[in-house]
Amino acid sequence: MQKAERVGSPRSRGGKPVGNVTRGTTNPNRMRRLDRWLAGPQAWRLRAAVDPLVVDLGYGASPTTAVELFERLQAVRPDVRVCGIEIEPERVRTAKALERPGLSFHVGGFEIPVPGEPVLVRAFNVLRQYEEADVAGIWNLVQSRLAPGGLFIDGTCDEIGRRVTWVALDKERPLSLSFSVRFGSFELPSEVAERLPKALIHRNVPGEAIHAFLQAMDKAWLEAAPLASFGNRQRWTGMCRLLHDAGWPLQDGPARWRLGEVTVAWDAVAPR
Repeated sequence: MQKAERVGSPRSRGGKPVGNVTRGTTNPNRMRRLDRWLAGPQAWRLRAAVDPLVVDLGYGASPTTAVELFERLQAVRPDVRVCGIEIEPERVRTAKALERPGLSFHVGGFEIPVPGEPVLVRAFNVLRQYEEADVAGIWNLVQSRLAPGGLFIDGTCDEIGRRVTWVALDKERPLSLSFSVRFGSFELPSEVAERLPKALIHRNVPGEAIHAFLQAMDKAWLEAAPLASFGNRQRWTGMCRLLHDAGWPLQDGPARWRLGEVTVAWDAVAPR
């Protein structure tokens, strides 16, 4: 496996795309948990957008997940426009065969070389292959391209989307960190740490806020064990209630918890 080169300070480099070619591994339905969140509690952003432009940034060797995103968001906004962006030209040439009204594919990088200001930008399993020092600059570059009320999602998941985490950012700052897991795929919630976004994956050590939150999740999961007789859905919901009662600033409620999901304010888990 070839290690990605440093991006350095992201900016346009003589018209060349900003970024590096990454492995491009993908699978059908890998992003379904995030897509469900975008088409659920975040759907208002797309509905309210003057221009319903959505970008799937770094969709990988196959355009499958970009097509899935387009089809799922059409249920929210029938006139949505999804642009898949890849830095590897051959991947774009392959994807062109799947273009249709509202779905297109383009060569590019973090500069997002499409007209307009996107209301949603999804970059999944992309920054994971960069250096931690590159993340802030990349975040800033993508944020600068967002429409008012827009959202940038930097996320990571396992190969078939059973363990998923993502950071949501608006034009100004990171807003939240979300976890979404398939029940039965873990013994302790902290096992999702191996899929933390790049900004946090090296921060899961004592003294860091993300470590404290993951430990609190494990503690609450164990305390909620008596609910396991009613199923893991009830146990996860019980865990989330305990976290909320302990003062963690959760940004969602039981309707999301029952899906194996929980979202916490970024300030509570940000690197120190």
